[in-house]
Amino acid sequence: MTKILVIEDAEALRKDIIEMLSFEGFEVFGAGNGRQGLQVARESQPDLIICDIMMPELDGYGVLEGLQKDGDGLTVPFIFLTAKADKGDMRQGMQSGADDYLPKPFTAAELIASVRKQLEKRSKFDKMSSQKLEELRDNIILALPHELRTPLTGILGFSDILVTDCKVMDGDKVAEMAQYIYSAAQRLYHLTENYLVYAQLEVMMSDAERREAMRHFRTPRPQALIEDAAIQKAQLYSREADLELSVSDEATISVLEDNLKKIVQEVIDNAFKFSLPGKRVRVEGKMEDNHYLLTVTDYGRGMTRQEFNKVNAFMQFGRKWHEQQGMGFGLAIVKRSVDLHGGTVTLASEIDQYTRITIQLPAVHTMEYAPSRVL
Repeated sequence: MTKILVIEDAEALRKDIIEMLSFEGFEVFGAGNGRQGLQVARESQPDLIICDIMMPELDGYGVLEGLQKDGDGLTVPFIFLTAKADKGDMRQGMQSGADDYLPKPFTAAELIASVRKQLEKRSKFDKMSSQKLEELRDNIILALPHELRTPLTGILGFSDILVTDCKVMDGDKVAEMAQYIYSAAQRLYHLTENYLVYAQLEVMMSDAERREAMRHFRTPRPQALIEDAAIQKAQLYSREADLELSVSDEATISVLEDNLKKIVQEVIDNAFKFSLPGKRVRVEGKMEDNHYLLTVTDYGRGMTRQEFNKVNAFMQFGRKWHEQQGMGFGLAIVKRSVDLHGGTVTLASEIDQYTRITIQLPAVHTMEYAPSRVL
């Protein structure tokens, strides 16, 4: 049974609301002031809260703030009741995190409609969250064993051969097997590194002070960094001839240099990974207004906007039909890092035609730049 908590200091109104909601089949609790309501909410874990704003001891805003600090008010629908119908008060209520706002007096029909609307929204949210968790679980189950087992199998297999037969093998064969072992180890190293980078970005995104501090870093004249990263990726895929570069140097980008390098590496790696040898990969960088635009275009299998919007760690698309390496960290790191520095990532793509990822980062023309202290 759906549980609803009513926090209202006017006893008669509180009883009326409880009676109305009980008649509709809900399990309803009541509290006579904000402090009591906060305690009851913590104990009963309601599915929805209806709360007056003007109350003794602790007002409605305080109740909502207390629940949000606990973490309990982040997903529970919250409806404010108040005799104050001023638009400014309504805006304050919604900005505080409330889901709806009912000015007094209200009818039973208005109350029931608001309650059912918020419960329906909560149900849809829970369903979407469940679907995302299921997708995440399926991707981890499908990709993680493969990503760990494949390089480990190669390392163990070839190293066992070297240990057993190295005395009777010629130098070229030993070198060939050593190269296989090195490549497999690099694959494991890249997976581990991306996991650690992604975890670090997640921590920073939840820390407002660290987010602000990151936006004080600068990378002047980015051309060499971008071109070197692009060339290294092209060499890794043995596709130097496919790479096209058009990168401006007259900018200072508001991004930590290591983060910019990682952004460039991952977005270009993605372009080579999802396009065939012989297909161009074009990397462009230029100033536009107060931003630096980094654009990477490949002419591979393409990507839908829905897939791009769902990019996250452990999330891959079409793995059942396309052989690919990685755990989905690459673009997830790009999106997180760009967001951390106050930029944006956008996608233009057509299936089996091209994918163009444009990264917009805060920047100034180099000649306008005066070094600032890093916090």
